[in-house]
Amino acid sequence: MDFGTMLGDSYEYAKEALVGKWVKWLLLIIISIIPIVNFIMFGYLMEIFRGARAAPELDEYGRLFIDGLKLFVVGLIYSIPIIIVYLVIFGATFVLMSSGSNTAAAAGIGTLVIGLLIIFVLAIVIALFEVIGTIRLARTDSIGEAFNFSAILAHIGRIGWGTYIIALVIVMVAIAVVEVVLSIIPILGWILLFILTPAFSIFAARYVTLLYDSAPAPA
Repeated sequence: MDFGTMLGDSYEYAKEALVGKWVKWLLLIIISIIPIVNFIMFGYLMEIFRGARAAPELDEYGRLFIDGLKLFVVGLIYSIPIIIVYLVIFGATFVLMSSGSNTAAAAGIGTLVIGLLIIFVLAIVIALFEVIGTIRLARTDSIGEAFNFSAILAHIGRIGWGTYIIALVIVMVAIAVVEVVLSIIPILGWILLFILTPAFSIFAARYVTLLYDSAPAPA
């Protein structure tokens, strides 16, 4: 798999979507930061997940909102295990820390550290499934298909687990490097980070779509 080509394609895709289309870019920025309204942005990303060769236009807001709502629901369901573990860990930590015993307090700190590690690992595992699951949602228009774990596992197997994980790490590092560089530039860098929010989203959506399409999807 040519990761460089995928990054280049994703960059050009985001560029095509936004550069010279300043009204669209401004609308995507505004839409992205307003709760509930940002479902429209999620819906726009769903269009990219469907494999649109040209960057989609920002229209049919009602349809985009519904698609975005579906994507939000899927993301919420995927986050349930993390939320449950979080509540259990922090509940146990609170009880131990508030017991008044030094031994219990030490146990509480240990529980918190181990719990955070568990949450971190769990979040990574869930993300591996969620990436493919959300694109299956977009391609089939079925929320159930976002949780078709046998098909998701089969698809990742066709891509190759090593290739799949490396590809995701590469795109995360690429975006993180740009964000870190901009974040250390006072004021101007922060403004650019804000302006580029839609670009990062479109870039990442195109990249994972290319990754998804690098191997045939199971039925």
